[in-house]
Amino acid sequence: MPQVLVEHTPPSRPASPKPRSGAANGSPTPLRRRKSTPVAASRFAGLRTRVLNCVLGFVTVLLVVDALVGDKGLLDIMRARRQHATLAAAIAKTRRENARLRDDIRRLKEDPDAIESLAREELGLMREGEVLFIIKDSESPNR
Repeated sequence: MPQVLVEHTPPSRPASPKPRSGAANGSPTPLRRRKSTPVAASRFAGLRTRVLNCVLGFVTVLLVVDALVGDKGLLDIMRARRQHATLAAAIAKTRRENARLRDDIRRLKEDPDAIESLAREELGLMREGEVLFIIKDSESPNR
């Protein structure tokens, strides 16, 4: 298959017009904004701005108040945190009490001395042959 070579030559450019600003280096003149024509001031423009500011301020106040005291607002979150802390403390106390009771149950199942000491303290029981001494304080004569 024969190869075809194609040469590309750029088209010739027409001569550029002379710069308007008189710049001799050929840089283009900078673009400038058109002067805007002043809009006729409406007599309600100040009032409209004031009303818009009041409406935006009112909406902002409503949003802040809702964020503080509304449903799931800051006060509700703080109340829920306090309640959570209280309940967590109660749960920890109950867990400690459960652990103590489990330990008591284990000791009463396995240790006969624990049963004997409980019977002596709670029920006032004694072994055969033991003698109970009850000592009462006498009142002092100075009273």
